[in-house]
Amino acid sequence: MPDPIAYKVLTAEQMKSLEQDGSFVGAPVDLADGYIHLSTAAQLQETLDKHFAGQDGLWLAAVDLEALGEAIKWEPSRGGQLFPHIYGPLPLDVVTAYSEVHYEPDGSLRLPIAG
Repeated sequence: MPDPIAYKVLTAEQMKSLEQDGSFVGAPVDLADGYIHLSTAAQLQETLDKHFAGQDGLWLAAVDLEALGEAIKWEPSRGGQLFPHIYGPLPLDVVTAYSEVHYEPDGSLRLPIAG
């Protein structure tokens, strides 16, 4: 079974919108592609490097894939890897944790943890 938690990279403005509106309909690339792009923990650093290089003020939202049910589709993308995609909005109530993008002293990405 694929990992039940995936991650959405958000700008500070997108994070604010998710908090205030209670859902997020997608970044420009999501709207263009027709689904919201997510990454597993193992895919996240490559996603940041490829699509968000040099950007500051980024946030990570941990998303409970099981709570989204049929809205999640695992589809091939970069190098044939399967990525989770949300067909529909991302509701705040399936976000289990979120935090600004932060790196540990060893250079590893710190994932948001609930509680």
